[in-house]
Amino acid sequence: MTEENKTSSNFIKNIVDADNESGKFDNRVHTRFPPEPNGYLHVGHAKSICLNFGLADEYGGKTNLRFDDTNPTKEETEYVEAIKADIKWLGFEWDNLFFASDYFDQLHAWAIRLIKEGKAYVDELSADEMREYRGTLTQPGKNSPYRDRPVAESLDLFERMTNGEFPDGAMVLRAKIDMASPNFNFRDPVMYRILHAHHHRTGDKWCVYPMYDWAHGQSDSLEGVTHSICTLEFENNRPLYDWFIENLDIYAPQQIEFARLNLSYMMTSKRKLKQLVDTGVVNGWDDPRMPTLSGMRRRGFTPRSIRNFCDTIGVARANSVVEYAMLEHALRDDLNQIAPRAFAVLDPVKVVITNYPEGKVEEIEVDTYPQDKENSETHVVPFSREIYIERADFMEVPVPKYRRLIPGREVRLMRAYLVTATDVVKDEDGNITEVHCTYDPETFGGNAVDGRKVKGTLHWVSAQHAVPVEVRSYEHLFTAENPSDAPEGGSGELDWTANVRDNSLTVTTAYVEPDLANAKAGDVYQFQRNGYYVADPDSEPGKPVFNRTIGLRDTWAKK
Repeated sequence: MTEENKTSSNFIKNIVDADNESGKFDNRVHTRFPPEPNGYLHVGHAKSICLNFGLADEYGGKTNLRFDDTNPTKEETEYVEAIKADIKWLGFEWDNLFFASDYFDQLHAWAIRLIKEGKAYVDELSADEMREYRGTLTQPGKNSPYRDRPVAESLDLFERMTNGEFPDGAMVLRAKIDMASPNFNFRDPVMYRILHAHHHRTGDKWCVYPMYDWAHGQSDSLEGVTHSICTLEFENNRPLYDWFIENLDIYAPQQIEFARLNLSYMMTSKRKLKQLVDTGVVNGWDDPRMPTLSGMRRRGFTPRSIRNFCDTIGVARANSVVEYAMLEHALRDDLNQIAPRAFAVLDPVKVVITNYPEGKVEEIEVDTYPQDKENSETHVVPFSREIYIERADFMEVPVPKYRRLIPGREVRLMRAYLVTATDVVKDEDGNITEVHCTYDPETFGGNAVDGRKVKGTLHWVSAQHAVPVEVRSYEHLFTAENPSDAPEGGSGELDWTANVRDNSLTVTTAYVEPDLANAKAGDVYQFQRNGYYVADPDSEPGKPVFNRTIGLRDTWAKK
């Protein structure tokens, strides 16, 4: 890590340290996490959660969970409860639970105050007219013909808006700032719009709802937040955040912006993720292909791996794209420490050990946690005359440097015996259905008494005792590193859905050792030589379903 990166990763802490030294907030650190309950949290939110909760924890402060529920047409109680569950799963607990709707009465009263002071007015321009009047990046906007209407008239219209006399879109309440400002957010921003919609908490009490920029800063102020940390897209909103607070003459928090988390091959727009759900591309918000925390949890991600990943990437001022392999590295590192080892054959071919006694069954002791040298633990798996091995572990005509089972070669069956392939059985299409082997009875445990060496070691399961399970294997949901960019035909328009992979889910039947028959949802294992797998909530007693979490090969570690 360069010195520049070290500095950028700590810049928010540097600001907090400076504030504490100056006594700006009386040495308080009070943050908030303010999601809109219009979808499920995704991995990008995890960075903000870790930052806000982690910062408060480090300085002995507090963190509020506040739901930005100012748009009733998109918000649901289902999302509220899911967000709470995800935050707790990540390992954090909020000090206070609030909703922006808690402040609707106060925000409305403050809006009336700004109207009385000549700092807000009711505007009747249509949405198209408002865009036209707003101007461009190179041309200033022009004042609405309603901008200078009498205060009494705006007060009357705003009251009638509130009472439900007008239809949606008929008029809005705007702040009166500067239509010539180079900052578009200062060009008389909308504070309230008419919306005849049922709210998940306030019911039908309101038919005017505050805009985000009007509600957010005042909510921070009411809650005593010291450092309002948000992503870079709100940097241009900060002057408006400050303008509202200054003109209301209320307590002023400090807004600080940081770079949001962008991961290769991942889409983190809740609107687009909802489209994937609504169109059936994925099987719900918790589909393991989704970047949602519920989807990642179902995929087998651990809270610690996500927290460690967020700590590793740090907090920067400039946007960038983080390689997905880095997230996989954090996950693999954690799973390697906690996941019990198990035998599972994903693409089986039967092996018959012809000189092994028929009907004989042995118990083979294998390591459950070989990664934990101090607290070793073992379990037993049955071994019999007929076993399954991976189809890729036998080749009749081997490729160069192939070190697994071939005719005439001796290999090790993990913790069991040394075996040698003698012949094969094929079906009428020439596909191998059985491999016949002989074993050396003097090699129990997988080693020869005469010290001869073998290079290949294979995992296996007893065919007689193996449990068939459904295995769901996943690829990236998108084919492009940046899923948002996808030209559609010759039109030149961008259609991100063109990057959705057609075959991102493969369902197969595998065979696992008997101990896994009653795996419970969330139980994670390392399938020897294959990767990490987690039991899915679709599992039933005796019929587990496993999701492939991640393979064993770590491409990021080499970097």
